[in-house]
Order: sequence, then structure tokens, then C-alpha cells
Amino acid sequence: MRLVPAFRPVMILRRDRYLRGGDHSSFNAEGFTAVRFTEWRENFDHQHQTLRSENGVEYGDLLKFVDFGYVVKVAQLNALTMASLAAAPSEPQRVRVVTRSWIITATWSGMPRHLRRRDDVRSGVRDTNENLWTHSQSAGAETHLKLDVSKDNVLFGVRAVSARETGR
Repeated sequence: MRLVPAFRPVMILRRDRYLRGGDHSSFNAEGFTAVRFTEWRENFDHQHQTLRSENGVEYGDLLKFVDFGYVVKVAQLNALTMASLAAAPSEPQRVRVVTRSWIITATWSGMPRHLRRRDDVRSGVRDTNENLWTHSQSAGAETHLKLDVSKDNVLFGVRAVSARETGR
């Protein structure tokens, strides 16, 4: 069953657009997880402009330039994304990396709140030139992970994973 009509969202792996901030930036600055949803090909003639016409070009954010079909698809995507995020377990708390050894040892204090019995805490490891996590290891019910990988050569982290994602 398709919940959202054909629509191709794209994850941009950078904090924000050049020379501008989005509404999400102030939330990130206060320590909240936030993302920015925006139109893929923004038309600068219709944003941050004083309403005017010059040489036959209309400038400004006017209702007639809104693609309402596109807005509906974005609203559907946002609603489904928020529902998915709301159902996800919260992140592990007070994560620390032990630095006495060359290998990666991560610890955290207890299981994350809202973590259900069948959910899991997993590591994420990737080479420094990769955008996506390439290796994962389960901690099960433990509050630490030890990975036989040099922490100087990779990026790593820990995350809570829902039972839906683990297939349990």
C-alpha cells in the first residue's frame, strides 16, 4: 500500500544552506534534534524579496507561486516522518568513550527511557570518508560496547534501534 504519492525526498548531508539558517537551527542550538524540510529547487526570486516587478520579472513570496500539489506531498511526508520519529526509542543517555585504549569502548548509563524490552542499542561505525554507517554491533541488554577497531580511523556512535527495525 502506498501512503504517499510518488515523491522523491533527498537527504542533504550538511547542516544548512549557504549564508542562511532555517527554522531548525535555533532548536539545534538549544540541544534539540531538528531537521529542515525545504523545496529541492528554491527560486530565489520568490523568497526574502521585497514585492516588486523589474524588467518583467515578479519578485516576492506570492501565493500564485505556490505549488499546492507539492505542498500536500511535503505535508504527508512530514506527518509520516513525525509519526515514525515519535514511535522511535530515545537515544542512549550519557554516552562516554573510554580513551585508555586504541580500540573503541563506549558506555552509557542504563537503557534509554522508553526503550521497550525487545528494542536494542547498537553501535554505528563508518570510515571517515563514508556518509552512511557501514558496520553495526548489538549491545543487547548491556550498557557498553567494545569494538576491535581503532577509534582514530573511523567515525562511530551508539543508537537505540526499535524492535521494528531489528525484526525481533
